[in-house]
Amino acid sequence: MRGGTWGCSIALELARNGYNNVTVLDGEEVPSSTAAGNDLNKIMEEGTQSQDDTDAAYAWNRLHDLCTMAWLNDPIYKPHYHRTGYVMAASSDAAYEALLKDIRGREDEYHEVASAEQFQKTMPEGVLTGDFAGWRGFAKSSGAGWVFARGAIIAAKQEAERLGARFISGQQGLVTKFVFSSETEPGHNALRGVQSADGTIYRAYTTILANGANADNLLDLKYQLRPTAWTLAHIKMTPTKAELYKDLPVLFNIEKGFFMEPSAETHELKICDEHPGYINPVYGETSPEGEKVIVGSKPFARHQIPVESEERVRAFLKETMPHLAARPFSFARICWDADTVDRMPLIDWHGSDDIAGGRLLLAIGGSGHCFKTMPAMGQVVVEYLEGKVDDKTRRAFRWRPEMSTDRNWWDVQNRWGAQGEVMDITKVKGWTEIATN
Repeated sequence: MRGGTWGCSIALELARNGYNNVTVLDGEEVPSSTAAGNDLNKIMEEGTQSQDDTDAAYAWNRLHDLCTMAWLNDPIYKPHYHRTGYVMAASSDAAYEALLKDIRGREDEYHEVASAEQFQKTMPEGVLTGDFAGWRGFAKSSGAGWVFARGAIIAAKQEAERLGARFISGQQGLVTKFVFSSETEPGHNALRGVQSADGTIYRAYTTILANGANADNLLDLKYQLRPTAWTLAHIKMTPTKAELYKDLPVLFNIEKGFFMEPSAETHELKICDEHPGYINPVYGETSPEGEKVIVGSKPFARHQIPVESEERVRAFLKETMPHLAARPFSFARICWDADTVDRMPLIDWHGSDDIAGGRLLLAIGGSGHCFKTMPAMGQVVVEYLEGKVDDKTRRAFRWRPEMSTDRNWWDVQNRWGAQGEVMDITKVKGWTEIATN
């Protein structure tokens, strides 16, 4: 496992359930600088379990229910959940219809907001000063908010360590390959463990792959994952100014962007421009028609964002908080997650004959929901290890390469924003130049 969002959750639940030889390997100290969860905050909306849905809906609703209970009640996660409320909006008719569909059956939880005055009144006077031209949406004062992402990861890691889990970082923790029995036992090809960058071999009865967007660096996943990047920026505020923005509901226009209250530690306000994502395409052989064929997307770390993304962030601010629209950014970065075709997690014993006889459990494919589901992931992985996972969840999260045949790498997957398309990060015309010290 890697010491990221799901890796720390899994380590914690294994340690809580009496597993006494848990080792987490990561090339960096937890939380890694490249982990999407190493962040100020993430959106959280509570959910409940449904018994009468398709496999996918049932499994997702159950995962959502488990994580909701943990964010509300688990002593490790509860301190990091800020139940401040939620304002969600759209600008076009099509996106507004998507919002209506999203809240169907839960309309009584929300009240409508459709004018500049109504949006402004969802927060203290002086926070929202924009004209909100064309915005329509819904708000609720409870049942949603944000979580302190980095804090939750560190808390889970520290509790897992207290209970006996071991975290190894640096070259000793940077996994470079799997170790198979064929290397020492000709005629056999069972998985025996992993090898790190310094040559250390870690043998294990069960290996769990939970390394997010980097998963297919180690394993052929049959195109089931598409590493996709999103963008964020921070604006530094004085402690006095930050007080006005304390305990704000999350504001999210599904076509423009979102923000949450400033960090209590650094007084930085995080803003994200909303879009279907960037990919860094990897090309294979040219097709018979002479076209380049995409075979993957390769993540990379960068603490800057495309200039076009900065322009979208500032456009979002002009509509919501124009008094901040020209403020310099104190920080920016791209964040990667791994999209499955159906945006459901991939949690299963590896389904390839290449690792016959080995015990390799996959816990990947966050698809933009990785952090919200953090507390639940460890619980579900324990169910897989102990053979207790229910059939609907097992079918929904299964190894499913048949869904990735002739994958459309440019599929927006029901996301909105920007030009309504997945963007090629290799075609970005310029990057911000924000001081990183």
